[in-house]
Amino acid sequence: MKTWKLVSGILSIVLFMVVAFQSCAAGLVNTVTANGQSSGSAGILVAIVMLSGGIVSIVTRNGSKGGNIALIVLFGLGALVGFALAGNFADLNIWAGWCLINAIVAVVSLIKSKAR
Repeated sequence: MKTWKLVSGILSIVLFMVVAFQSCAAGLVNTVTANGQSSGSAGILVAIVMLSGGIVSIVTRNGSKGGNIALIVLFGLGALVGFALAGNFADLNIWAGWCLINAIVAVVSLIKSKAR
């Protein structure tokens, strides 16, 4: 699990930039077209959660119960917001899926650490 947490943390931090850029573009489109959607704002929230989750993942890669719980909460929140508010920003479903994968791996890591 150490390697996964390190790799997923680095990828989450790198993907933060992609998601933030796309979210700004989606927010601009939402504003210009006045379609009443908030997918750009939701994308910014998901990007911030991915950044913070990536940092927590790297810092707690050696396995701590609190770190796994924090990852479950952070990435779970990112997945929930992403899937619920994707709207016309369809790529947000992909980033929410990444958050969901990370949350599931954190749950597995938490269960494995309890079994020891």
